[in-house]
Amino acid sequence: MKLIIAMIQPHKLPDVKAALYDAEVFKMTVTNALGCGQQKGYTETYRGVIHEVNLLKKVRLEIAVNEDFVQPTIDAIIKGAKTGQIGDGKIFILDLPECIRIRTGQSGGQAIG
Repeated sequence: MKLIIAMIQPHKLPDVKAALYDAEVFKMTVTNALGCGQQKGYTETYRGVIHEVNLLKKVRLEIAVNEDFVQPTIDAIIKGAKTGQIGDGKIFILDLPECIRIRTGQSGGQAIG
């Protein structure tokens, strides 16, 4: 079991969701986040005062998958999120030692579904 965490641009979320659905990955957690990477933010002027904006809006996806869905999930995220520009995001893959479905008490790969 793996936990896949992806940080993507907010406007690419519908494309990523569509690609994940095509890959038969339906279960995910989506969270709004702030962050910066290589693009380092930007500056804007408001009422004559310069503001440095270095935390940009991002979307964080968390998807728990069994081993046979790891690569299709990664491929789907890349397919939906890639623009070829700085700021497309990152994908992190972590080992998931245990998962328990609260409703049924199932554990392991059965709990992920």
